[in-house]
Amino acid sequence: MIDRRNHHLFQPLLYQVATASLATSEIAWPIRHLLRKRREIATFLASVEGIDTEGRHVLLDDGATVPYDTLVLATGARHAYFGHDDWEPFAPGLKTLEDATTVRRRILLAFERAERETDPQRRGALLTFVIIGAGPTGVELAGTIAELARTTLKGDFRSIDTRESRVVLIEAGPRVLAAFTEDLSAYARRSLERLGVEVALGQPVTACSAEGVVYGGKTLPAATIIWAAGV
Repeated sequence: MIDRRNHHLFQPLLYQVATASLATSEIAWPIRHLLRKRREIATFLASVEGIDTEGRHVLLDDGATVPYDTLVLATGARHAYFGHDDWEPFAPGLKTLEDATTVRRRILLAFERAERETDPQRRGALLTFVIIGAGPTGVELAGTIAELARTTLKGDFRSIDTRESRVVLIEAGPRVLAAFTEDLSAYARRSLERLGVEVALGQPVTACSAEGVVYGGKTLPAATIIWAAGV
């Protein structure tokens, strides 16, 4: 087993780490610990640079090679920006623990900065959270951020009311959770709206910057943007 990280990650719960509901240790476990009883398995912490298919060797980044009889490539996926990689610094995705802690830091710091901000417009931008993409990750993030603002953090601040935060879920397609049946999709949308999430459908994002996003021909100032639109 070769992996460039020393842990196995349960990705479906990354959104809960990103919204401070779970600690990183609750969704990531050491690979060596998971395989400790399988004495026939050796675990290497390394990055794969290439494959020698004729010689049946895996080429590692430190110059070493690992022979194989059968090779399984299970490297997973990363988020894709569909030709707009320059958006990544402003709208991080959610595929690794590092992604989750980055998003969590941005969300929590937005509230802290809003507490000290005296300009109403800037404060409004700090309390606006935009999620791009209404698949499972986007829907989970939007709902959990709304609960964080309206329930978890309620009463913790003195200058701001976190319940006044805006959580905006933007989807280029006609409905949320497009891979699900239409009745479940409609149910999810109603549930989000009951939580206070603003759902914008059929409106792809056309620009993304440190100031906010542009979608449907209008600009929305937002300090926190999260990318959940594709892999």
